[in-house]
Amino acid sequence: MRLLTLRTPAGNANGTVAVRQDGTTLTEIDAFADVGELLKDSAWESIAAAANGATHPLEGADLAPVVPFPGKIICVGHNYRNHIKEMGRDIPEYPTLFAKYQESLIGPNDDLALPQESDTVDWEAELAVVIGKKGRRISEADAKDYIAGYSVLNDVSMRDYQFRTIQWLQGKTWENSTPFGPALVTRDEFTAGPLMTSAVDGEVQQSTPTGDLVFTPEFLVSYISTIITLNPGDVIATGTPGGVGHAQDPKRYLQEGQILVTTIEGLGQLSNRVVKEA
Repeated sequence: MRLLTLRTPAGNANGTVAVRQDGTTLTEIDAFADVGELLKDSAWESIAAAANGATHPLEGADLAPVVPFPGKIICVGHNYRNHIKEMGRDIPEYPTLFAKYQESLIGPNDDLALPQESDTVDWEAELAVVIGKKGRRISEADAKDYIAGYSVLNDVSMRDYQFRTIQWLQGKTWENSTPFGPALVTRDEFTAGPLMTSAVDGEVQQSTPTGDLVFTPEFLVSYISTIITLNPGDVIATGTPGGVGHAQDPKRYLQEGQILVTTIEGLGQLSNRVVKEA
């Protein structure tokens, strides 16, 4: 299944509703404001499959971040060998973890805020893992059972703020800077390995199979759940491959008016115009 969060005047107090995509039609999953809310019900798969609410055309749909209010967004740095090499690092023994917050998320077609305070805004295409079941100290062998599905995310980074200190958070969670969506594709319909790309104004910058990870989604679920309980709707951003602007010579960063397109085969595409924040 493909599950999305649709903005609609008839939605809940947040103006959204969870929907199932059937080809070019979106079907409302009644009583659930967004995909994150849906995942909190242990019967979410059967509820979504049986939904027969109001329908909407996919074309022109105003989509919110697929999980608008995740309890946790845990990101992984240095998880693709070609990116590790271009940044001059060694292959890590353990995952490098940092956090984002929900205020950073935008929908798959929303404007991406270029802050006044940074002129080194960089792209980072990523495979996102969405948790579907609560768990702590999950074994790697069982981890797949805790994954609801996968989505596309771009961990847009303000490099000047990121490298002010050895801790990265301040460069990674700027408001309205992280495209996420368009859909949660359930794990039965996606196998890690398809090509992931990012392009700026049509020029491809990153192009790497999602299977080229140092630490797999299952390992990350197990490792992170050793530290903290994972809950339905939590998001793990699994890292970016080589081709970021900061590693190029000369360095390249996002500019006002550019279009950043992030694609993972089988999952979908984000297309975000870069707009200077007022």
